[in-house]
Amino acid sequence: MSITGLAIIYIIIWWIIFFAILPIDVNRVKTIKVEGEDPGSPENPKMLKKFIYCTVITTILFTIIYILMKFEYLNLRNIIS
Repeated sequence: MSITGLAIIYIIIWWIIFFAILPIDVNRVKTIKVEGEDPGSPENPKMLKKFIYCTVITTILFTIIYILMKFEYLNLRNIIS
């Protein structure tokens, strides 16, 4: 598979994992109420922590998928056709 195809697979996996991790570890209790702000939005969404977790999980999953594709245990072209 080309580098472009591998990059696209990595990005798709990253976004899926990111949206799955996003609601985890969110404290919705506000200490300070601000006018015009959504009352359900978190005070500290911890985005850097979620970004790092997402990247690590995606890299592990991508490596497993790449190894399966390299040794032809997972052949996407045969699955599609």
